Amino acid sequence: MYKAVFIDIDGTLLKNDHTISEASISIIQRLKENNILVVLVSARPLHGILPIASEIGLINFPIASLNGAFIVVEEKAIFESTIDISIIIQLYKELQKYNAPLIFYQQTRWFAEMRNLNTDSEQKITPVPIIIEPFNNLLGTWKNEKTGPNKILVIAEAAVINEIQNNLKPRFINQLNIYTSKPTYLEIMNIEASKINAVKFIIHRYNIKREEIIALGDNFNDKEMITYAGTGIAMGNAPDEVKAAADYVTETNNNDGVPKALMKFIDL
Repeated sequence: MYKAVFIDIDGTLLKNDHTISEASISIIQRLKENNILVVLVSARPLHGILPIASEIGLINFPIASLNGAFIVVEEKAIFESTIDISIIIQLYKELQKYNAPLIFYQQTRWFAEMRNLNTDSEQKITPVPIIIEPFNNLLGTWKNEKTGPNKILVIAEAAVINEIQNNLKPRFINQLNIYTSKPTYLEIMNIEASKINAVKFIIHRYNIKREEIIALGDNFNDKEMITYAGTGIAMGNAPDEVKAAADYVTETNNNDGVPKALMKFIDL
């Protein structure tokens, strides 16, 4: 019997037009009625998830934002992981070589050095205005507060992202988790922060066993949680590598892949 379902948002729960189908809303309601824990697990910041959670009735459930770097229940933090200042400085210097804009996320705030098409695109999915601030100012604030960002997002052409990832991963293998959430987005977090670690943290908190969970996702940052879950489900729009890691491949996000998969595995 399944006791928890972990669902990625973009490319999984949401259709390409960023809407949620009535079938998806209905299946989530039925999961709740059957006392099954439903957890949104996303690369999005919390403020980009809360409107969705509210729409589908999950505002009081656990939410794992920023690829698991910031986890809340009823909007109260239960886990947080930040990137060390010394590593941030190294990353910033290295990434200047690629002329790739960086976005820094910290809890419910997000920062960049300048506005551009990429920040404008991200702003469309969140109600919280971006804070434009020179990097050195941000660095000074983080040093004073003895903290740092939960996540750094690098946005560039797919070939550039691939080059950056191949460069950074071996150098920071024991310090950072580095994933693509889509070909043009590179997500950088502390080694403690990942979707699989978020799943492990939450099921331990709720005394749920690994074999009692389902995880659904569509991209490389979902692969580990799909592999870990008792039943891991890849979307029909997922890359082949992610599909190969799954127990089952469902329909695409535009064709109600989430409710169709859940109806197959859970007797509702």
